[in-house]
Amino acid sequence: MLNMFIVSILQILPKNFVWIFSKRYIAGEELHNAVEVTLKLNNQGIKASMDLLGEFQTRAEKVEYYKKEYLRLIEESVLKGLDNSFSVKPTMFGLLLDPGMCYQNVREIVAKAASLGRFVRIDMEDTQCTSMEIDLFKRLLEEFPNNVGLVLQAYLRRTLDDLRDLVAFDHGRGLINIRICKGIYTEPSELAFKDREEINRNYLADLEYMFENNIYAAIATHDKKLIAGAFRLISTCQVKPDMYEFQMLYGVTPELRRSIVEKGSNMRVYVPYGKDWLNYSTRRLKENPRMVTHIIKALFARG
Repeated sequence: MLNMFIVSILQILPKNFVWIFSKRYIAGEELHNAVEVTLKLNNQGIKASMDLLGEFQTRAEKVEYYKKEYLRLIEESVLKGLDNSFSVKPTMFGLLLDPGMCYQNVREIVAKAASLGRFVRIDMEDTQCTSMEIDLFKRLLEEFPNNVGLVLQAYLRRTLDDLRDLVAFDHGRGLINIRICKGIYTEPSELAFKDREEINRNYLADLEYMFENNIYAAIATHDKKLIAGAFRLISTCQVKPDMYEFQMLYGVTPELRRSIVEKGSNMRVYVPYGKDWLNYSTRRLKENPRMVTHIIKALFARG
């Protein structure tokens, strides 16, 4: 209840105060902030997935702005020689306004990235978007087979079926690249597993299916048990190092991240940035109020 209360008052607190809670997890407001963070990660042997904040857009003019910003981000990444990919949320580009407009905007971004040898991942949002985002991915994959990936969420009951569908769609080409995460949106129990152990079992079942069916696996988790389970599956399924990587969020469990890198596994860190950081932060906390406790602990631990 305390967590929920704190989340409910975030919107009326001074922005500078909320930034105290957020700055550990967000690169900054401007592109150069994200570039600086990505360069630091690259120097540690870590790749990045850069993400401009601003999902669930309802105005067409804002959609156009974000498209131009992503095109600028891609060009700047190549200019700076960054080892990074890009993550895009389709609702930023009008998915819930006009799916056709969304496709054209995201296609332009993927085409730009592909022309420069870069990779774009279609992020997954709440369940009103799931089928549309899978369809968007399939459509783009046909035109840009080596430059686009997708995110799936292990807590959804449908995910293993979605993986089976993608394998059938792939026809043995080996083009499917999936970031598998637990999922953070609040969904009804008929659509999503609620028990933590059940979610973890489903996560590992999804991951095992990916390994067995030639799907590139981006293993996105901070859960030590899941990471240990992933390493067991990698060994059992004899997965080659170029068929998987681990992914983590910027500012979260850096010690655990370092331990994985020291084992020789590829690591990619999700680097969010942008002026919409306040909305991003409050949405994340509303979706998962338990994060408040961890943030408060971190705040006091760091003085």
